Amino acid sequence: MAAGKRHVLLKKPCFPPFNSRNLQLSSFPGKNLKQGRKPAALLQHQRTFIQMRTVLKVVDNSGAKKVMCIQPLKGKKGARLGDTIIASVKEAAPNGKVKKGAVVRGVVVRAAMQRGRCDGSEVKFDDNAVVIIDKQGQPVGSRVFGPVPHELRKKKHVKILALAEHIA
Repeated sequence: MAAGKRHVLLKKPCFPPFNSRNLQLSSFPGKNLKQGRKPAALLQHQRTFIQMRTVLKVVDNSGAKKVMCIQPLKGKKGARLGDTIIASVKEAAPNGKVKKGAVVRGVVVRAAMQRGRCDGSEVKFDDNAVVIIDKQGQPVGSRVFGPVPHELRKKKHVKILALAEHIA
């Protein structure tokens, strides 16, 4: 072997390389990515529980805008509609009651994960939203924006329902 020359051994992958022509859609047989279609797996977003590090929108006038869940207070998997979480404030208004970095409690009032109702229907929302509460369970803000499900009545959050604009 001549000085200054190196040989590099390249391993070939055991699977074929990704190619848009290889990918066929189950819902659109015969259509591929070149024709502008997306695979069914990319169209569906997995809706899961509200768990650690989930970012939620705050829908009251307490001053916080976004919070990140630190820990759901009930259940091993995570929080659902009406459950209480402990969260950290990530974005806040400059003159609000709640400041950025504060650790607060909140009640989940909207969740993207579907929840079955007694009558057989299912309710799910477009976003994950929370109302900030104090240690006694009373809301910090004086208004609640957007729809709130009536399942909060079973969880004893009647004050949040009284402040809500619209009950879904």
